[in-house]
Amino acid sequence: MPLPSRVTDLASFDLLLSVAELGSIGRAARAHGMSQPSASERLRTLEVRVGVALLDRTPRGARLTTAGQLVAGWAAPVLARAADLDAGLTSLRADRQSQLRIAASLTVAEYLLPAWLIALRTVSPDTATVLTAGNSVHVAEQVLAQKADLGFIESTDVPSGLASRVVAEDELVLVVAPGHPWARRRRVTASRAAATPLVSREPGSGTRQAWEHALEVAGVAESAGPLLEMSSTTAIKAAAIGGIGPAVLSLHTVATDIATRTLVRVEVGDLDLRRALRAVWPSGRTPRGPASDLLTIATRSLTNRADRR
Repeated sequence: MPLPSRVTDLASFDLLLSVAELGSIGRAARAHGMSQPSASERLRTLEVRVGVALLDRTPRGARLTTAGQLVAGWAAPVLARAADLDAGLTSLRADRQSQLRIAASLTVAEYLLPAWLIALRTVSPDTATVLTAGNSVHVAEQVLAQKADLGFIESTDVPSGLASRVVAEDELVLVVAPGHPWARRRRVTASRAAATPLVSREPGSGTRQAWEHALEVAGVAESAGPLLEMSSTTAIKAAAIGGIGPAVLSLHTVATDIATRTLVRVEVGDLDLRRALRAVWPSGRTPRGPASDLLTIATRSLTNRADRR
């Protein structure tokens, strides 16, 4: 049931207790950070609401009437419980701010986020981080459902209901095993690549969406279905290395394999395979606490890479 109107203004009862303790309205007003006229008006309003005189006002100060003493006695434990409630809410908020729930696409989770979390540890050492990795659609769902404070996606479009910021640059690359015929050619057309079944991520993957979007932009209307669908970047790399078929992956994930020639990069001459990796959070809300710190760290790493060019 709703609180009776006479007891909803706890601040006025707290002011009354201060008058009883300090002996004057002026001193009580200063203790509460308000002017004496404002304090006097507030106490008069309280008396009207309660229906009895609570204070005897004299040139030498103010003291509680008998009714005022009764009201103060009843109000004191209520105000103490209100203080306990406020302390509990403060503690709850502090606990909440010391936890950071992250949802991230596999590329970000495996290849970028570890360095960001190490940097976060230096500025927020008491933060407990919980990470959920999945494809970009899953990440967006987690953030929209408020099961994650911050998300990182690879998809070309930002889902409705989410705000975003670019935190990293990436490029998709077509890779094959050294024994694949394309390894000698080192270059294929977009139509040839599209017509070839690939080892691919599952629907909802940002990498798969970005590849299909690049083909669409290039005017390639039809493409072959996947040769094999896998939800793990590591598994896709293993399949490509084993010669099962070509694969399209983030350059972040295969840079070492290309350098050691475990995989060979094949240029797709008429496709723009560059993309942005984004942080996302619910629209209308600003990341706070550790989430804000992590967003700053990720954005700063993008700026630093740009400055080194």
